[in-house]
Amino acid sequence: MIDLTTLASLAGVALVAGFVDSIAGGGGLLALPSLLLAGLDPVSALATNKLQGTFGTASATHTFWKRGLLHPAQHKYAVFMVFIGAALGVLAVHYAPTRLLSGALPPLLILIALYFAFSPRLSDEASHPRLKPQWFTFGFAPVIGFYDGIFGPGTGSFFMLALVTLFGLGMVEATGRTKLFNFTSNAASLILFALGGKIIWIIGLVMGVGQLIGAQIGARMAIRNGTKLIRPLLVVVCIAMAAKLLADPNNPVRQLLRL
Repeated sequence: MIDLTTLASLAGVALVAGFVDSIAGGGGLLALPSLLLAGLDPVSALATNKLQGTFGTASATHTFWKRGLLHPAQHKYAVFMVFIGAALGVLAVHYAPTRLLSGALPPLLILIALYFAFSPRLSDEASHPRLKPQWFTFGFAPVIGFYDGIFGPGTGSFFMLALVTLFGLGMVEATGRTKLFNFTSNAASLILFALGGKIIWIIGLVMGVGQLIGAQIGARMAIRNGTKLIRPLLVVVCIAMAAKLLADPNNPVRQLLRL
């Protein structure tokens, strides 16, 4: 039985994670290790993390929608494809090439960080899209959703990169859509984890309250401050995720460089 002090600490971590996640993604960097430190086994920690994370992404999505910056009905096909992709990813998790993904992801995240740090094109205004919307709906959406289900780190960064660079969205609008798609992939994973009975409900629900509060604060700040807040936080989160993956002694990149 988990004690009240640990529950309160996890709720505090979830609040900070919800704030970060609602702007730049990567809240799992805080929440998942905290669940493991609280004594949950890895599968239960992953499942419970999806539950608490769903509260945050739902809260942020609702805020962007209420402010008129997101119109979920316009993206129903993309949402459906993300859901299907994420569900298939969870089902295929036992076959995931985790070693390959762990090795490939840090360089990708660093490149994404460099792009968001130095690209002169980034702003709150939309630009000319390079690809038609159908490419996102039936290509990028299910592929990134599948990635989130099978592995996960950096999902929000991949959505943001695609929406800004290839489909011409401004940073605030892209952040709103990213929260919608993150919520969708989290929900798909959550349903399958719930069917497997792996969720620690009391922990996930208490952390969910923290996520709701943090996500509300973060989403409102993202809407108010736009690119000048979203851009640097995305850079920091991408570098933090790359560093966390490289901190694992078994990471292929680390072994290759003999760090």
